[in-house]
Amino acid sequence: MQTELSTRLGVEHAVFGFTPFPAVAAAISRAGGFGVLGAVRYGAGEDLARDLDWMQGHTDGAPYGLDVVMPAKKVEGVTEAQIEAMIPEGHRAFVRDTLAKHGVPELAEGEASGWRITGWLEQVARSQLDVAFDYPVKLLANALGSPPPDVVARAHDHGILVAALAGSARHARHHQEAGLDVIVAQGYEAGGHTGEIASMVLTPEVVRVVDPLPVLAAGGIGSGEQIAAGLALGAQGVWIGSLWLTTEEAELHSAALTRKLLAAGSGDTVRSRALTGKPARQLRTEWTDAWEDPDGPDPLPMPLQGLLVAEAVSRIQKYEVEPLLGTPVGQIVGRMDSVRPVRAVFDDLTRGFERAIDRVNRIAGRA
Repeated sequence: MQTELSTRLGVEHAVFGFTPFPAVAAAISRAGGFGVLGAVRYGAGEDLARDLDWMQGHTDGAPYGLDVVMPAKKVEGVTEAQIEAMIPEGHRAFVRDTLAKHGVPELAEGEASGWRITGWLEQVARSQLDVAFDYPVKLLANALGSPPPDVVARAHDHGILVAALAGSARHARHHQEAGLDVIVAQGYEAGGHTGEIASMVLTPEVVRVVDPLPVLAAGGIGSGEQIAAGLALGAQGVWIGSLWLTTEEAELHSAALTRKLLAAGSGDTVRSRALTGKPARQLRTEWTDAWEDPDGPDPLPMPLQGLLVAEAVSRIQKYEVEPLLGTPVGQIVGRMDSVRPVRAVFDDLTRGFERAIDRVNRIAGRA
């Protein structure tokens, strides 16, 4: 599964694996893919430095990348506390009432919320980059559009390729004009923030409008046959995220959440603003249903919604309150029916790719 882009980055397979877990990212790189560590759950840098140190010792010298979240619109001179003060009391009351309805216990006195998405704030993302540029990161991806021009220039000065996710051809063209090196065409089926165009339509559209920039196909990919389809549509690789959530190396720390993922079908996800304020595909739960109730408040815009629900999500996760327990995940969740090591998943992907190529060769009369 080699392409011009994978050869340029020095990886055996053009499979880019996005994950919030360093152990998964490292295992993807060791297996011949390109592990991409998501930074959004980290704070201003110390924890990220610790995990990048760990990655350095566990990738066997294989390349890896980092995914940050830098909002397209910059807000100057505003602190996190000032942003939190903008949250209406009615929304806070709604969260309290929803948790009380399901009997979710409080955190222990003095216990901080473990789920903070302060990485949505630009100043936090910039501090993460200050750390990351001290490591041999080969690719910097941004999940919320093109990074600011100075960040792109700084990455290029370090010899780092810059990528961004795009949910439409228009977004992809903007990334190209911003001087980015790789476009991730993320279809509607994907977990996390997505647009409204399906991968089968989006990938060739993006390939066409940004040619000759390399494109990665993303969204609904969980088999070698789907990787072959992405490459056949003109992509130079695939970007896979959800599939790694049920690997042995994933640090979900929740047996209940793992059970829900393994039991879920492809129709058990929903695009909801309940988690971050932007439409993000995730498991459908009574938490997402509550935010869809017309009698309740509308989710707040990013980053207010994420700050509003941070403690609630921590409590739901800590006490494994199953009706409310969820996670960002794509429609490929219906294929995720067992817990396996990353290496086994990779072996399955390569075998499926070979089957697809053999099938096409037979159809074309070449076998």
